[in-house]
Amino acid sequence: MSNPPRLLAEDRADFARLLGEALRDTGVRRALAEPGVHLTAEQLHTRALADADRVAAPAAAEYAHYLALRTALAEHPGTAPPAGAGLFPVLTVLTPVLAGAAGLVLLLLGWLLRAAAPDLVLGRSTVTAGVLALAVAAGALLIGGAGLVLTALRNSSAAPGSADPQQHADLAEARETWRTALRERALLPWLHANLAAAPASAPLPPARTAPPDPHRPGYSSAAYSSPGFSSPGVEGLTDDRGRPRAAEFTGPGYSSPDFTSPGPEGLTDDRGRPRSDGPGFTGPNEV
Repeated sequence: MSNPPRLLAEDRADFARLLGEALRDTGVRRALAEPGVHLTAEQLHTRALADADRVAAPAAAEYAHYLALRTALAEHPGTAPPAGAGLFPVLTVLTPVLAGAAGLVLLLLGWLLRAAAPDLVLGRSTVTAGVLALAVAAGALLIGGAGLVLTALRNSSAAPGSADPQQHADLAEARETWRTALRERALLPWLHANLAAAPASAPLPPARTAPPDPHRPGYSSAAYSSPGFSSPGVEGLTDDRGRPRAAEFTGPGYSSPDFTSPGPEGLTDDRGRPRSDGPGFTGPNEV
């Protein structure tokens, strides 16, 4: 077929089941056991499921016939709903409701008139009309119930299970024919044709360098060196390479100030020497 039908979702389960049976075939298992580079059973199963429509194409004619019979059986006239409601079903529904409501209203009105004026003829006529309306409602209700029973019996006789048994037999035969063609003409040739295909090699991941193990024998710490500069030294005493810088100066000279206290009570001069003109005094023991 130039345009084979696609596998429907309800038929893919049959495809998967037949694919498993084909992979267990003696010829396929023998080919899988042979040495050499070829696909595995799991790889073949995955590829066949992913490309089911193309794999099942050789059995497209049998599958199209099977779909046609299944569609015809699903569209059986006995299963189709009625075109629309007729006049009789509408009357059987509306008549009991309307007649019953009218009968109740007439009865209530007639009883009120008879209670107010027993000799009034209108009261008795109203009650009689109400009784007649209720009788009509009851008769319409019975007729409607009988119509519902007849409709249910007619629909049950036209149910899908009571279709022509020959149609079901033809459908089962068409399905079995498709399954056989799918296994013999589609799955087994495809498996043998694709068995020798080389599996796709996945790219190797980049090698990862493991960190050094400090507990491994012979491990030494990583060699690190100080940067090629040093501080200019403490307070400028060394150069930029850390070598002592030649002293080119000394600290400033400081001496004590050139003055002394004037001494206690003016007995000494401004340099702390005894004053010659200081006041003479004697100790307390001198007379």
